[in-house]
Parts: sequence; structure tokens; C-alpha cells
Amino acid sequence: MTNDIIPSAPAAIGQAEWWRGAAIYQIYPRSFVDSNGDGVGDLPGITSRLDYVASLGVEAIWVSPFYASPMADFGYDISDYRAVDPIFGTLADFDDLVARASELGLKVIVDQVYAHTSDKHAWFEQSRASRDNPFADWYVWADPKPDGSPPNNWQSVFGGPSWCWDARRCQYYLHNFLPQQPQLNVHNHKVQDALLDVARFWLDRGVCGFRIDALNFTMHDPLLRDNPPAPEEGKLRTRSFDYQLQTYNQSHADIPQFIEKLQALIASYPGTFSLAEVGGRNAVREMQEFTRGTNRLDSAYGFDFLYADALSPALVKSALESWSEEQGAGWPSWAFENHDAPRALSRWCKPEDRAPFARMKAMLLASLRGNPIVYQGEELGLLQVDVPFEMLQDPEAIANWPLTLSRDGVRTPMPWRGNDAAGGFSSAEPWLPVGEENLERALDRQQDDPHSLLNLTRHLIGVRRSNAPLRRGACEVLLADETRLVLRRECEGQSVLALFNMSSKPARWPIDIPTQTAVLAAVNGAEAGSLPAWGALWIN
Repeated sequence: MTNDIIPSAPAAIGQAEWWRGAAIYQIYPRSFVDSNGDGVGDLPGITSRLDYVASLGVEAIWVSPFYASPMADFGYDISDYRAVDPIFGTLADFDDLVARASELGLKVIVDQVYAHTSDKHAWFEQSRASRDNPFADWYVWADPKPDGSPPNNWQSVFGGPSWCWDARRCQYYLHNFLPQQPQLNVHNHKVQDALLDVARFWLDRGVCGFRIDALNFTMHDPLLRDNPPAPEEGKLRTRSFDYQLQTYNQSHADIPQFIEKLQALIASYPGTFSLAEVGGRNAVREMQEFTRGTNRLDSAYGFDFLYADALSPALVKSALESWSEEQGAGWPSWAFENHDAPRALSRWCKPEDRAPFARMKAMLLASLRGNPIVYQGEELGLLQVDVPFEMLQDPEAIANWPLTLSRDGVRTPMPWRGNDAAGGFSSAEPWLPVGEENLERALDRQQDDPHSLLNLTRHLIGVRRSNAPLRRGACEVLLADETRLVLRRECEGQSVLALFNMSSKPARWPIDIPTQTAVLAAVNGAEAGSLPAWGALWIN
């Protein structure tokens, strides 16, 4: 038997903070379910499949942006924070989604984008009209140098200078991402108040929290000092952004003050959760700063695994120990893949190893101290789709082709049915191809197979949810060598050991780990005393 699902479900545990250790399922609305046959996923489509999401055992869904947007960056360029884009539905559709999720016991978390808006947002349209209107300093504007060039050397994430000339004001405006995403001036307290009002609007509609996009980009250096060059690290650099240290265009020291205002609002609504996305060279330090104490955010996640070329014991050890409880670190969250990062199975293992590797990976994600975030289709073992150039939609992928990670390849539609060219996602041609290999992994091909990755994921989430050490316990790395990883999770006098062989060859059982012990769950033929290729198990 290649997938050893051993029934074990300790009694359910109670806790005041539902989110601490809860599994979260990320939904990318464009690619989940299309309910109206236009080839693009929508909110009613999500609602129609929430029973499936609930069956996974997750406790919350994170819904990526569905707000009104010109879609230059597919929803992360917002033109109206309080409106649903017609392509996704209506506010009433969102209310229906929240109501159905509540019936199923699911919390709803939504994205909030505070670093920038769309250039079509009413705030920006007024800001660019003149230098003396009420919104004039709601965005980051600067005069040119005497020679007409941009005010400094800052580069955008998507490549090229992060300044765009505007003839109305005869000034440059800052954009850390696309030119269509002008940077908000969050130093301005009126801007902060407006963003807090946006958060209040969605909290009043019943959301249980936020995933806050690019939080460390919300404030810049007002002196507009040049960024220093980045050291040569021997890696291919395809973006001008990679040639600099982002010393002054992000990570300003005043960001935590805004965070405390935001968290005070969020926490005033019972049962809520706040999660920050933080990237960059100083991500760990900033994530911990943004979650320190009781008056800042509940959790944060970074890019430890999202862009890693390989999964190794050393990588896991480094990530976990950076959130050491002894050092007063906050509560982390973890993702192996998301809407921006390539599918993990396409990065981390050879094609012939994908099935056993996926089982080991699922158990590892469920073993980490923090919140595991499962990206839609990860539970099916979906792969990165090679989207041909003529079908690319992502502006970053188009600009940097072929030297690109292609976010389109991880945003392809969810395959619900394997015998349908559109995967049961839509009655029309999907906005991106589903991918033949992913059709082979469709839901209907795994649903009734007790040994499928889908049903293993359900089982592992269930065991974790009802086991105090796995859900919210302390974590100690007992062993991390070339191929083996051993974690000890402890809580309230209970402990669980998680053992992994992260290689394609059998590994020796650690000499100091007992073999006469109960097994909570195991994959790939692992058992007490034996770690075959890609073997993993929980024992206590």
C-alpha cells in the first residue's frame, strides 16, 4: 500500500483563538468555478463549491481580490475598494458567499491591498488633477531632477523605474509594481483613515479577517534617498529591481504604527484574524516586527518556501527556527505555493517521484508550527502549466518572457472533472488552459479513491485539527541532516514526533527515536522503525 492512512482522531480541542493553527484554503476567484459561462471564475461559483472546501477540514478560506478593477494586475489594482467587479458578481453574491460559508463552519478572509490602488481609482484621478486639491498628497508625487529624469533610482518589482511621469501635475508618481498601480502615501493620516474605513466596510459585511498584501511596501522614505546596489550573488537577475537593496522604497519604520491602528479595528470585531504578506531581504525581521506583542497582527507569512528551488531538511529547519518561541517571535503561517509562486511539485521533485513526494509534502505542511495555507488544487497535486506565450495573461510573464516564473502557470483553472476539456470549470473556453496533466488529477478522479492525495490531505488536516500538539504546540527541530527531518511538537503535556525521509532512497531510523510507539498517521509505507523513500509519519 503506497498511501497508509491510519485512522486516528483524538478528541476535539477547544481554544479561544480559532485561527491559531487553523488550516486555511486560498481561493483564486478567476480560476475556481465559472458559474455564468464567460470563461472566468466568479463569486457564485465559489459559493457552489464551498461544501467541497469544507469537506477538506479547513477552517477558513482566503479569497483573493474580487474588487472593482481594470485588471491590469488581475485585481491587485483596485479602482473601488467597496465594490465587486462585475466579472465576479455583485455585493449580494459576496453576502451569499459569506452566509453559505458560515453555514458550513468556514471563516471568510479577504485580501486587502493598502500599498497601492489602480490609476482608475477616484482618489488617484483627483490626486493627479492638481497639486493643491484635497487628494493631492494621497499618493507619492515628486518633482523631476533638473534634467527631467526621475527623482531617484528606485526600480519597480515588475522591472524598470518605479516612477511614471504625469503631465497634469508635471511630476512623477511612484509605483512599486505596475505603472497602473500608483503608490498610496500611507504616511498621510487621511489615507490611513480611509483605509481603515475600507476594512470596517468588509468587517461589517461579515468577513472574519484579512490577508494584507505587500504590507511592507505601504510606506516609503520621504527623503527619497537612492537605494544602494545589491551585492552580486551569482544568480541570474532578470529584473532591474534585483540590482538594488530596497532600503528606502519599502519597510519604513512607521509601518508598525499604522499596523497597530489597523489591528485595533480588526480586533474590535470578535473572532477575527489578521495575516500579513511580507517579502524582501529582511522579511523574517519585518514579519516578527509586524506580529510582535498583542497589539499588532496575528500572523504573517513570507517566501521561505514559495520560490525555493528545492525542499530540504535544512530549509525547513531554518524557516522554523526563525520563529523560535524562546526568542519571543510571533505566530507564523506557511505556504508552499500560491497565486504568485510556481506549483511546488513542478519545482521540488522529478516527475517519477511526484506521487510519493506529494504525500510527504502534505504531511510536512500539516506538521509545521503555524497556520498551513493550502492553495486551491494543491490537495489534488496540481502541476505548473506551461502556458504558451500567445496565451499569457500576466503582465510580468509577458514582460520577462521567457525568463519568467509565469504566474499564469499556477493560476490555471481548477479541474473538477477529468473527462471535460475545461475540467468542469466552465461551459466556455477558460481564460487560461487547464492543462492535460492536471485533468488527470481532477477532483472526480480522486474523490472516491481512499488512497488519493485528496483524501490523504483530508485525513491529515483532520488529525492535525483535533491534536493539540500538532495544531498549536511548540516545535523543536530534533534532527535535520541531508535527508532526514525530525520535529517534536509539544502542548499541554502531550507530544508528537514528526519524522520525514526527504529523499528517493530509504533512510536509517534515527537511533534515539523509539520504535515501540503509536502511529497517528503515515505515508509511503513508513512505520515505526522504518523510513522508506519519501516516508513520513507522526508518532506519540
